Amino acid sequence: MKPITKILVAIDFSDYSKPTLTYAAYVASVFKATLIVVNVINQRDVDVIHKVEVEGVGGISVEQYIDIQKIERASMTDQLLGNAGCLDLKIERVFRVGTPWVELLEVVREKEIDLVVIGTKGRSNIANTLFGSTAEKVYRRSGVPVLSVRGKEHEEIVCNQPT
Repeated sequence: MKPITKILVAIDFSDYSKPTLTYAAYVASVFKATLIVVNVINQRDVDVIHKVEVEGVGGISVEQYIDIQKIERASMTDQLLGNAGCLDLKIERVFRVGTPWVELLEVVREKEIDLVVIGTKGRSNIANTLFGSTAEKVYRRSGVPVLSVRGKEHEEIVCNQPT
């Protein structure tokens, strides 16, 4: 078995992102692995901004929208990591634009990830919606093990707890 040295955690800033990130951070601390936090700006959202930009209605360009999203999401990621007590972890943040499951699997390949941690629920808070799309597609297509975080019971885990 290959050692676990790189763990990808997919977050979408839904209510389930905190327990998913917290659990992934805990696992990373146990394995002394690098935690790669990945968030994908959905291409559908970018397409809407592009349409508004082309029609001259919005006043924001696609590039501005993406830049703003990356800044806001970096701040939210740092807040989630701070809440999880992840002080000693080696952490890398990755922001992508595209179809979430495609981009997640691309990061798995590019970064040579050993384990993926993903929540079964996302922004819609309906298990079948995300599980039927992003999470399920990652489960079915990932070449590495995928660990699913199914609920909020992992919110209280702190990755730097004394043993």
